[in-house]
Amino acid sequence: MTSRRASVAARWRLACLAAAFSAGVVTTAVAADDPWQTVEPAGATRCADGSPYRFHVRQADPSRLLVFFNGGGACWSAETCDPAGRPTYRFHTGEGSGNDPRAYGGAFDLENAENPFRDWSQVFVSYCSGDVHLGDATTRYAGPGGDVVMRHAGRANADAALEEAYARFPAAQQVVVAGGSAGALASPVYAAVLAERYPEARVTQLGGGGAGYRLPPPTMLWESWGVIPALPAVLDARAVTSGTLRITDLYRLAAAAAPRIRFHSYDNAYDAVQEQFLALLGHPAALLPGLDANLDDLHGDLPFLRSYVAGGDFHTLLRFDELYTRRTAGVRAVAWLESVIDPSRDAPNVHCSCDGECRAR
Repeated sequence: MTSRRASVAARWRLACLAAAFSAGVVTTAVAADDPWQTVEPAGATRCADGSPYRFHVRQADPSRLLVFFNGGGACWSAETCDPAGRPTYRFHTGEGSGNDPRAYGGAFDLENAENPFRDWSQVFVSYCSGDVHLGDATTRYAGPGGDVVMRHAGRANADAALEEAYARFPAAQQVVVAGGSAGALASPVYAAVLAERYPEARVTQLGGGGAGYRLPPPTMLWESWGVIPALPAVLDARAVTSGTLRITDLYRLAAAAAPRIRFHSYDNAYDAVQEQFLALLGHPAALLPGLDANLDDLHGDLPFLRSYVAGGDFHTLLRFDELYTRRTAGVRAVAWLESVIDPSRDAPNVHCSCDGECRAR
């Protein structure tokens, strides 16, 4: 970081610390030259293991804002939810949880000159609730070793991060709402929320590693997590029930609420993590046929949807240097991302061109 950038960052930190303490939250930076601040909000936020919820903010260009919803699995039973067992999700936001943008590359590598978000303000929405950022329920899961009581607080946690974004960046003109894995599923919902809050801004959504779930409505998940009553008011969900809402319908609800959003999806053809969760949910399948079917349906329903299907079994994009090394059908992933966020361009649809390329790592 140059001295000029360091001094600007220092001024931003001082201003934001004052705002944070006045709002009743705790804000810290790891080091004096750390571009990220870690925020521990008050209120109903919490992680599944009972520890405090924390998210991260980087203050740069206030007119351009990236809000990223982190991934980290999901849970729906005593076996999958118990932090002392074999959990299939991130259950805290502390050290080693995978919830710190400082540990990631890709869009969070602030020293990479190719990073399209290098000069953007960013809010990294950590994930520790097992409910794809959408839940609001306390659920008792019965198991052979005893009951596990789980607080699914994804909606409260996400709302706290968004309130911080609104306070710090009230005049953002470009807003990208992105998510990886579990965060990809939530990203269209929160894109609609942010589009309502920023009515004059260009709002772009990008989900990575979440479009391959070709499933009937996951009623048990929605009910265990308390998702339906917690859906944001901006969505017209009056006719939605846990027995009718498919995962891909989150895109349709968001598009109906905010037609100006540009929607985008990135997936790998045989994403190993999505295939793992399909099997855990009782629907084992190779990913690509269901992924293509979902995208075909969404392309028909959402005229502003653009997609990139890469080969191999890698999972998600924005957190990793795969962003800079991946090339599909002659199109680099980072070049595609640049077209996604450029207001003057329309991103192309990109798809691995044959079974050989789709299976290649």
